[in-house]
Amino acid sequence: QVQLVESGGGLVQAGGSLRLSCAASGRTFSSYAMGWFRQAPGKEREFVAAISWGGGTLRYVDSVKGRFTISRDNAKNTVYLQMNSLKPEDTAVYYCAARQGIPATRLVDYDSWGQGTQVTVSS
Repeated sequence: QVQLVESGGGLVQAGGSLRLSCAASGRTFSSYAMGWFRQAPGKEREFVAAISWGGGTLRYVDSVKGRFTISRDNAKNTVYLQMNSLKPEDTAVYYCAARQGIPATRLVDYDSWGQGTQVTVSS
């Protein structure tokens, strides 16, 4: 397993942008697929985006396609989520997660999780 720490959350107006970062510990970060999930108040945690170990495979939930971009820098042990054109419905706690293997969309497929970072989008 790897240890994950998210940062970059905050309060932003609708239409604005934020970039989340997830720093990972461990020398094998480059062998992990990484994912971003989010959980809004009163709702279940849901998949947002995922990226393969080499960055060649990307997956997104339909609601963020064209607005969010996931990327990674294996030299820095960091994965990013660039969020543009934010909407109030994007308000949630955002979590990064890691797994060995291909990028996945189910929570149960990931075995390492960060503590989350709050994103609030005002209307």
